[in-house]
Amino acid sequence: MSVVNIPISQDVLDSARLTVSELKREIALSLYDQRRLSIGKARELANMTLWEFRQILAFRNIPPHYDEEDLAEDVAVLRELGILSI
Repeated sequence: MSVVNIPISQDVLDSARLTVSELKREIALSLYDQRRLSIGKARELANMTLWEFRQILAFRNIPPHYDEEDLAEDVAVLRELGILSI
């Protein structure tokens, strides 16, 4: 895995009153909200557990991205596993 460094001056971080970690979290939340990152990649960028990331989403009133296609995929997996017999 390669890593990309983005130069951000300390002055910008200070003006925004953010640490690097907090900035990464804000970027992750924004990209997730814009549907540009999945929840898995967004929580990875934010360096948070899925549970922690979901808590922040709920606190910020950012709805989960779960549509009919996601539901169909989940149902198919449950059928394959023999958990769902409908």
